[in-house]
Amino acid sequence: MERVNIKIGPVTFDRADYDVENDVLCTWVSPGRLRGRRPPEGYVLRYAPGTHEIVGLTVVGAQRILDRDGEQRITIPESVKASADDLAPALAAI
Repeated sequence: MERVNIKIGPVTFDRADYDVENDVLCTWVSPGRLRGRRPPEGYVLRYAPGTHEIVGLTVVGAQRILDRDGEQRITIPESVKASADDLAPALAAI
């Protein structure tokens, strides 16, 4: 787990872990109180229990998606984009 500062839409994540071998990116806001929801784009958003406050994001195939599309689309609840530059600090956090 690395300390990072990644802003995606209205959410700033301050922790990240990237599993290079499996290409799985996990970001979250400290402290990590979580419950999840899987939107159609294929990632998992994590919410503080009983709220709509986003506290985590898991992307399977993060680097593959960036290489293919140049960005990751995320609906939180409006659709926002995370560019390769936005996610670079987390992808480097190994």
